[in-house]
Amino acid sequence: MVRRATFAALVMSVVIVVTGGAVRLTASGLGCTTWPRCTADSLTPTPEMGFHGIVEFTNRMLTYVLSAAVGWAILAARCHRPWRHSMTKLGWAQFWLVMSNAVLGGITVLTGLNPYTVAAHMIAAMALVWVALLMWERSKEGDGAPKLVVARPIHQLSYVLVTVVGLLVAAGTLVTGAGHHPGTPQDNKIVPRIPIDYDRLAQFHADFAFISVGLTIAMIFVLAAVKAPQPAKARTKELLAVLLLQGVLGFIQYFTDAPELMVGLHMLGATLTWIAALRIPLALRTREMEATSEQLPTQTPKPATV
Repeated sequence: MVRRATFAALVMSVVIVVTGGAVRLTASGLGCTTWPRCTADSLTPTPEMGFHGIVEFTNRMLTYVLSAAVGWAILAARCHRPWRHSMTKLGWAQFWLVMSNAVLGGITVLTGLNPYTVAAHMIAAMALVWVALLMWERSKEGDGAPKLVVARPIHQLSYVLVTVVGLLVAAGTLVTGAGHHPGTPQDNKIVPRIPIDYDRLAQFHADFAFISVGLTIAMIFVLAAVKAPQPAKARTKELLAVLLLQGVLGFIQYFTDAPELMVGLHMLGATLTWIAALRIPLALRTREMEATSEQLPTQTPKPATV
């Protein structure tokens, strides 16, 4: 049950990223004009708010579905026997990330879709994906001390790769902040944009993409040379495939003036890229089950000597 619950939380953390992108791409970022209510007088959207109000409010309601999935993961971890404290802590970490991101989303609306708060909102969502993935991966492991299955420098290289992919995602939020989809109708000039040339930011983002691809290819050769476990090699190849697909989507998006569908697919791809990168270092170490008091062998008392 823990495995299913943690997977549900992970799936919902990805869904909330995609639906949040849909809010911006449909120009519904201010569909609800305030927060936490939809309007000053109504908790829900009014008929006058139309399509944009429904889209924004639906995304807010999905936060409750996400919270329910995280709650299920927490309860599943708490009810598991033996109780795994580390899993419960990861569940509560997800809960507080959801709550803080909901507040950050409210600040985004109250600041009129300030591009820097929008970027922070996306990065916080990626942090939630990170913790959700970690809890899901830990559900099939023990709570013993991690043991590396490769040399430490190789494990450290995997974290360098994760860092670069993280910077790639962060650079993408800057491109968004200066790009074509501010989150409101195009004739709305009140939404601020990042005052940096869009083409330069796009090139900056592409540079991180090239570095990520190069590091991933290097990681594939390194893992093959040291005969690393097959799961680690497979995950590295998966990351390369996702990166290359993202590159194709990114180029199409750039040269077709960023159509909404392509941007949405690119956002989904960014989340999957982040997940693929995070899974590599997790495959380079193992955790054994800790022995509990119920599992410890009983010792036969020695006869007393006279």
